[in-house]
Amino acid sequence: MNKIIASWFGIGYVKGGGTVAAVVTCLLVYGLAQAHALTASWMLPLITVLITAIGIHTGNQVEPDWGKDSYRVVIDEVAGQLITLLLVAINPLNLVIGLILFRFFDIVKPLYIRKMEALPKGTGVMMDDILAGVYANIVLHLILLAIQHYG
Repeated sequence: MNKIIASWFGIGYVKGGGTVAAVVTCLLVYGLAQAHALTASWMLPLITVLITAIGIHTGNQVEPDWGKDSYRVVIDEVAGQLITLLLVAINPLNLVIGLILFRFFDIVKPLYIRKMEALPKGTGVMMDDILAGVYANIVLHLILLAIQHYG
């Protein structure tokens, strides 16, 4: 079960699994928003915290079999993408910009993101993507403020 969850139900086994997991996360969030399942302001943060905790646990569990920060573990991308979308209106434009920003920070790993990987086990697996999500969220908010102000 841990491998299924860590790979986000098998997405981690496909080529480009991290990007696919981030895209699927955007689609799921959009679907939940369209179904009015995220009407309470605490729903997406709660989901994000739960996914992060589950990711740390499953990362700890699969590391003995898969090794440190295996490409098959993509629940970290799910958590990072969710963090990117916190406190943002869920619409197609914001999802696309957020996806691009998150993948940029996750792949390039600037500003101490790479150092997070050195943390032990599941925490290290999750924390680099969490920090990438935080940076992406900040930049996304700045872009949206600029669009609102200048656009």
